[in-house]
Amino acid sequence: MSWKLLYEYVYVPYSQNKSACVVESKTGRFYAGVRIENISYPLTIPAVQAACAICLSEGEVPAKIYVDDSDSEQLDYWAKEFELEIIETENPPLDKLEDLFHNSDIESDPLPKLKALLDKAVIPNSDFPVSALLFTKDGYFEGVNVEVSEWTHGICAERVALAKAFAAGKTEFTRMEIHTKKGEISSPCGACRQVISELLPYHELKLHHADGTLSEHLSIDLLPFSFKSSALKK
Repeated sequence: MSWKLLYEYVYVPYSQNKSACVVESKTGRFYAGVRIENISYPLTIPAVQAACAICLSEGEVPAKIYVDDSDSEQLDYWAKEFELEIIETENPPLDKLEDLFHNSDIESDPLPKLKALLDKAVIPNSDFPVSALLFTKDGYFEGVNVEVSEWTHGICAERVALAKAFAAGKTEFTRMEIHTKKGEISSPCGACRQVISELLPYHELKLHHADGTLSEHLSIDLLPFSFKSSALKK
């Protein structure tokens, strides 16, 4: 199988540079990642970061990575962090990918799922678990925050859920729900707000706070002056 399928799922409206990869865990499970750009360029999620973070969020440890280009962004870091075997290939194992889409019905009360997900957060630095559910009309994707030794290469729960969705080719979202068990409020960080404002621009966000309360917002209201520019291509 070629990379063609995953290339259809990338979000690269600014560079047009398509990139994808597949991570194989130590237990032999396979996770895809695709490049997801943002109009605020530094917030772009490289394919390698996406795939490795997805693997870690599922309680697995990356062992091998199949790439379309040995110069893929962040590849050196993640390969060193987990001693990955790098396999550059034109035929990735797409037929073995894990299905991370959940079509079970938790519409009436997602909070128990959000609470259970907190145990899967990879948080050696902050000890601050966050969970997120990203809904489509048919089901949802799960996300937890993932931290690694290089703090700038960690990724938030909201963006892990988005990375899973894009790698599966499902991008017609309805809402996102977020939960933390610590802190004053459960709320996306500024970086996630910028990403959400582009990928879920007028969508409902439900924030399940640590004190048991719930607040509901439109994504645009959480970052009313998000970066936009007609000078950049999309």
